[in-house]
Formats: sequence, structure tokens, C-alpha cells
Amino acid sequence: MDRRFTPCAARLGALVPLAVLATAWSASGMRSMASRTTDPADVADFGAIGDGVADDTDAIQNAVNSKRGLVRFGAGVYRTTRPIVVDLDAAGPVCLDGQGVARLRMAGSGPAIRIVGTHFRSADPKGYEPRVWERQRMPIVERLAIEGAHADSDGVEAVGTMQLTLSRLHIRNTRHAVRLVENNRNVLIADCHLYENRGVGVFYDRVNLHQSNITGCHISYNAEGGIVSRGGNVRNIHVTGCDLESNMSETTAPTANILIDCRESVYGTAEVAITGCTIQHNNPSPDSANIRIFGGSLPMSDGQPVREGNIAITGNVLSDVQVNIHLVECRGVAITGNTLWQGYRENLRFENCSHLVIGSNNLDRNPRYAYGNTADANNAVVFRACDDSTISGLHVSNVRRTEAGVLFENCRRMNIHGCTVLDCDGPGMLLRGVNDSTVTACLVHDARPGAAAPAIARVDCANLTIDGMLEEPARND
Repeated sequence: MDRRFTPCAARLGALVPLAVLATAWSASGMRSMASRTTDPADVADFGAIGDGVADDTDAIQNAVNSKRGLVRFGAGVYRTTRPIVVDLDAAGPVCLDGQGVARLRMAGSGPAIRIVGTHFRSADPKGYEPRVWERQRMPIVERLAIEGAHADSDGVEAVGTMQLTLSRLHIRNTRHAVRLVENNRNVLIADCHLYENRGVGVFYDRVNLHQSNITGCHISYNAEGGIVSRGGNVRNIHVTGCDLESNMSETTAPTANILIDCRESVYGTAEVAITGCTIQHNNPSPDSANIRIFGGSLPMSDGQPVREGNIAITGNVLSDVQVNIHLVECRGVAITGNTLWQGYRENLRFENCSHLVIGSNNLDRNPRYAYGNTADANNAVVFRACDDSTISGLHVSNVRRTEAGVLFENCRRMNIHGCTVLDCDGPGMLLRGVNDSTVTACLVHDARPGAAAPAIARVDCANLTIDGMLEEPARND
């Protein structure tokens, strides 16, 4: 073999792997550069410090603007001084993920996170522009804590969004925890802690919004209400499996753990379901309520008053307020399967409502709960200026210091059937100015020693049918 060419062949053989390796390195580098636009945007890579002192606003905003989609926060406290604006049309689909270990501290006015879309139409799929589906659908904020460090700071604000999804958030010490404004569609709020805020937990602020679900949330100690809808055009509020407590201050009235106020609205709020929640506290508020709905939005074009409605309230536990459920100017309401107690003025109060269907609810004074101001709770039931309603299966007991256990005043076409009213200080049932109505198959009785009030009292009634009633209390002197 001629070995004169061996060194060259060896060198050539050695160069081949190097060339292949260089090509591989080049391809790897290209892949690495390409992946930079698709990898998650970690806010630390954009200069966020997360020490609670440095201003991380610009770094977080740049991460959002990078169009990477997923914006991640590592463990730390990220101080911001102006809202982080998520412009969905510019940034594309976005998810802000705090991974359960990150906290935003908003030290400026406005929301810590403002999510902005361009959808100002209905929820009809035919009304969506292609860019909404392509770039704006389902913005997500999840696993993140937000705290306010400014008197006018909010948590999350949304406008023009479609399918906004807020999950596993902890929002504290802001003004409003979640604020929905102008127009939004298909909002999901799940597994969040909205706690100790100066304003509202979830605020439907004069918004046009259809389809919203609030599930599995703890919403407590928000001074201006837990879930509040004011003005606007709101349909389909679903509140399920939540704990709402003490969402009232001692100086703010009237408010409620859940407050729907349509009095300044043209369209009002309707189609509401409140199911499977614990809703309670706070008695010191001068006009506290667990669920309070004011209908009476602005009159229709023909001048007829509007009674908001299509409301279902079922399977809840409600206690420890002045009025557990308070409805004014409502129509088409079903209330059934709830347990209510410690209504310091009333358990139920209905004013100027129609087409109420009030089913089997337990309104008891359970001695197990003989603490605090329990002895001072009246627990009355009041229907005032209501008509065209069916009341059946109410179980009412031990109403104290009021003129009647259940009062019907200035009502018409009321069908009252199968109720049990026991051991009340006044008449078990008082009908005053009740016309064209029937009371059947009710047990109204007072078995306490010395009971003297009649089981049922009637004043200024016309065309009132009473059948199967105990007209006198039992005597156990």
C-alpha cells in the first residue's frame, strides 16, 4: 500500500466528522433561535427581579409583549407601579401563570392586570371577527397572587374579552378584586380566593356581559360586596359552590354578599342561578343581606315598570345578617331547598314582586347556634305588595318580637299551601289587605305555655279562602 497519502486521508477523515458536527451545531443553533419565539416567556429573562422592591413593571410588560403566549413568574414578589396591559389583539393568545409561588404587588393606581380585547358584540358565533378567534380567545390568568399597595389599585380588569378565564387566584388588599367593564362575553372565574378588599370581590360594573360562571370560590371580607352587579346589561350569572362571608362594612348600606342592583339600568340583570353556596355574615352592617336584588330598571318604552327576574336560588345555607334574602321589584323567582337562620330582621323579605315560587325552605331557630346575637334575631318572613305567587312548604319556627311569623301585606292572588309556622310571638300568619288569595293545608300552631295569639289573623281582606287551618293556638297553661 502506498502510504504517502495516508496522512492526507487521515486528515480528510478527521475533517468529515468535524464538518458534520459543524452542520449539526449550525442546525441546533438555528433551532435554538427559532425556539426562542415559542418558549414560555419567563419574566426573569426580561429583567424582573421579584424582590418586592424593584419596579418590575417594564420587564413584565415586555414579557407580555413578546408574543410568546405563556408568561411565567417564578417565586417572588413582583412590584408594579402601573397596570400590566394585555392587548390581546397585539399579543395573541395569552396565559399569565404565577405557578402558585408568585405575587404581584400593585403600587400604582388602576388594575394590576388589565386585559383588553376588541369584542364588543354578542355571544353569537356569527358575530365574532376572525381575529377574535385567532388571537384573543380565552385569555387566562392563573395560579397568581395579587395584592394592592395603593388606595386605588384593583386586581384584574377586563374589557372587550371573549372567554376570559381566571383560575386559582388570590387577590387581597385591592379596591375591586375582579372588575368587568364595558363589554365581555363568556367569563369563567373558578377556585379563587378574593379576600379582604376595600371594594367588591367580583364587580359587574355597568358592563354588557352575558354568560358568566363563578364556581368554587372563597369570596370574603370585601367591604362593598362579594358579587355585585350594578347597571349594565347582564344575563346568565351562575354562582355555584362558593363560600361568601362578611362582604359588608359597618358604614356601607345597602349592600350584600350578593347584590344585583338594576335601578340605574336600561336592560337590567336577569337569568341568575345561585346554588349550593354558604352565604353568611355580617350583622353589624346597618342594612346587611346575604342575597339582595333590586329590580326596577328604567321603564320600558311603553312606560311599564320592569321587574327583573328568571332567578333561581336553591340549595344554599344562609345566616347571620339583617335579611337573608331580600328581593325588590322582581318577577319569575324560584327559591327552594335552602336553610336560613339568624335573619336579625327577616329571613325572607319580598317587596313589590310577582310570580314568585317559594318552595320548601327551612327557616329554623336551631338552639345549637345559640351564640352572639342569636337571641335577638327575629327571623320573620314578609311579603309586601306582592302578587301572582305560590308559597308552599315553608317551615318557619320561633319568630320573635315581630307582629307575625309570616306577614302578607297588600298582596293579591297568592296561593299559600302546605306551610308550617310554629311557636311565634305574634300570629303565626297575618294577612293584611290580602285579596283574591287562598290559604290551604297549613299547620300554624303555638304550643308554648301561655300562648295567646291567634294562629292566623286577617285584616281588611277580600275574597280570601282559608281551609284546613288551626284557628286557635294550643293551650298548655
